[in-house]
Amino acid sequence: MKILVTGGAGFIGTNFIYYMLRSHPDYTIVCLDKLTYAGNIINLENAYDTGKFRFYLGDIADSDFVDKVFEKERFDVVVNFAAESHVDRSIANPFVFLQTNIMGTAVLLDAAKKYKVSRFHQVSTDEVYGDLPLDRSDLFFTESTPIHTSSPYSSSKASADLLALAYFRTYGLPVTVSRCSNNYGPYQFPEKLIPLMIQKASDNEPLPVYGNGLNVRDWLYVDDHCKAIDLIVQGGTVGEVYNIGGHNEKRNIDVVKTVLEIMNKPQSLITYVKDRAGHDLRYAIDPSKISSALGWYPETDFDSGILKTVNWYLDNSDWMNNIKTGEYRTVNKNMGEQLCSKI
Repeated sequence: MKILVTGGAGFIGTNFIYYMLRSHPDYTIVCLDKLTYAGNIINLENAYDTGKFRFYLGDIADSDFVDKVFEKERFDVVVNFAAESHVDRSIANPFVFLQTNIMGTAVLLDAAKKYKVSRFHQVSTDEVYGDLPLDRSDLFFTESTPIHTSSPYSSSKASADLLALAYFRTYGLPVTVSRCSNNYGPYQFPEKLIPLMIQKASDNEPLPVYGNGLNVRDWLYVDDHCKAIDLIVQGGTVGEVYNIGGHNEKRNIDVVKTVLEIMNKPQSLITYVKDRAGHDLRYAIDPSKISSALGWYPETDFDSGILKTVNWYLDNSDWMNNIKTGEYRTVNKNMGEQLCSKI
């Protein structure tokens, strides 16, 4: 089996590559990544040691380049993680999100159709459903919840989902889609809540919390997400959407306080800042469909997952410092060109 993982130098893509190399040592994993600001080639250093990994440096929206990679490699499966994903950045510059998340997905779908891949899996987000009220803990997102996006980011991901499902209906491309709740774990770029708070607390800097910090997210440990995607690719029904949630709902302020407690830092570091425009109140996923159909359940409770996560960042301070100083961008340029497979 040969699997293309797009966006594999990013947070979830990196973890998925290592999960698949551990779980399926006979598979060949090929990563295609543009190495934007959120990609980090250092993440994948250990993947080369397996002898079952290759890397291509390029843009999923570049149709000529993508076609050449598909022509050369003849993938069995495509798992598309490649996306611009930070809501704040989508508010500031939505067009970058439309280009990568919609047009890039379209290019990949067309190549998958042309070269007859056996499965195209589109990795999406629960943010396509909008949000839920804080005072209705009985409500959850299901696969039949109407799409009701709040930001250019979630709108671009919803568009990509619909396009992928249209390729299934119109062309018969074997597509599956998964929509996950907030992931956390190793290798996450420190613009997202948990690694940003760890970085700020490590440096004894103010920890910025939007609004009153009462927004609720359902937290999913990244390895649990990777296992779910693997199960969907292996046994999910084509044309179907699967929600993946951790049943770990936490208020943002409580997550921040937990990080400070683990790091033995004072809560006085918390600083409340102006709320994000269009900030969603609550995300909560009902994962019963994937549980009943594929036997998947989240295995990592939040208390153990957040402890592992904080310890990973503290044990890998060089990784964090390279990002903070921008040194990783130089490494990306040099190593990306050195390690990149040639077409």
